[in-house]
Amino acid sequence: MNNQVTATPAAQALIKTLAAKYGPLMFHQSGGCCDGSSPMCFQAGELIIGDSDVLLGEIGGMPFYIGAAQFAYWQHTQLIIDVVEGRGGMFSLEGATGLRFLTRSVLCPI
Repeated sequence: MNNQVTATPAAQALIKTLAAKYGPLMFHQSGGCCDGSSPMCFQAGELIIGDSDVLLGEIGGMPFYIGAAQFAYWQHTQLIIDVVEGRGGMFSLEGATGLRFLTRSVLCPI
């Protein structure tokens, strides 16, 4: 598995907190519909992963997916999942914490 996603210490801490409350988690990089283009956190199995989803790697030991169409745009980047203050996506588990996951990126060397 190519790990094209990583998480900051703040994101790792929030993942640990959410996992303690909800159990195993999974992430999906939103494609810009309801909650913009943000990383969404779910309980493992809550979101059905399809043939058009790409597993980028793991953060905090939890799988992180992105839709194939969006991956085509971001395939040469590494996603860095961070945490900032504010409300998260309405369907994402961190929504009630006062924090939200945020995607930053850097170009991967060719």
